[in-house]
Amino acid sequence: MAANAKVAEASLKAGAAAKGLIYGAASQHKILSSNAEFARRFLEECAILVPENELKWEAVRPSPDRFDFTKGDWLAQFARKHGLLFRGTPLLWYQAIPDWFRETVNRQNAEQFLTNHIETVVKHYAGQIHSWDVVNEGIHLPDRQPDGLRKTPWLKFLGEDYIDLAFRVAAQADPQAILVYNDYDIDYDTREQEAKRKSVLKLLERLKAKKTPIHAIGLQAHLSAAETRFNPNKLRKFLGDVASMGLKVLVTEMDVADRGLPFDYTIRDRRVAQVYEEYLSVILDEPATIAVLTWGLSDRYTWLSQHRARADNAKVRPLPLDRDLKPKLAWHGIASAFESRSST
Repeated sequence: MAANAKVAEASLKAGAAAKGLIYGAASQHKILSSNAEFARRFLEECAILVPENELKWEAVRPSPDRFDFTKGDWLAQFARKHGLLFRGTPLLWYQAIPDWFRETVNRQNAEQFLTNHIETVVKHYAGQIHSWDVVNEGIHLPDRQPDGLRKTPWLKFLGEDYIDLAFRVAAQADPQAILVYNDYDIDYDTREQEAKRKSVLKLLERLKAKKTPIHAIGLQAHLSAAETRFNPNKLRKFLGDVASMGLKVLVTEMDVADRGLPFDYTIRDRRVAQVYEEYLSVILDEPATIAVLTWGLSDRYTWLSQHRARADNAKVRPLPLDRDLKPKLAWHGIASAFESRSST
């Protein structure tokens, strides 16, 4: 691994900033408000805070006529107090629809609900947000919908134009925020992911043709250390096509699952770090890339403990810091990728 002593002494945010990048991570109100040591380490390593759940529909809108920003406001204040940038995610996501939605929203009132929700949430945080994931995971080829779009209530009620509408409402509510289309499974050299990359590019082209106020693409980058079908040239080509539209690139939710690797954590850690460094080296070759965000900072707090648990019951190790909040080889892999980036 290329990380040298100088890199090892820096923070990830400092290594990123030296190359014109932003490094940060997702976390939660209940973690940052209750674990002072984790909060301290978060502030040492991160320049931007991403609320993991607190700004989703089901969190901020407990009923059709009521918004609750309590936890989101706490995180925004934490970021402001400590000089962190603050990120918003997601305004529209098919998995974050509250129970009342299905009984209340229909073809007649869907546009009103979409517009009201985005206006209310974005205006509430206007001037505080670095970037919003406006539409999350809007492409899903297995649904066999026109243009590869995911079968969501918004598509059912409003058609494809719901995506353009969401971006326009968000831009009007906060003209300063970077507006992002965010998606996953566009990283590997498989037939399915190649097809998805093409569908995502076509969606971005359609939005640009409509002069939709979209500014960036977000790559979730939920990677697997056991997966070897990675083609740097194909990913570079995709990124170049995105950048040619005048769009920026953010890695928005990166982690590297170690399911499928040996029990020995030293072997796992080496492979996870290698994946971080190899992937980010390609992403950071693209000058349009402006941020790298991991979905969590420490192995102590990761969604993969439940959703990508190991068959041998070993603790998963997908993030830069271990469960004791100490840097792992993954930390050095990220730092090395930052250091190797050409200055922009």
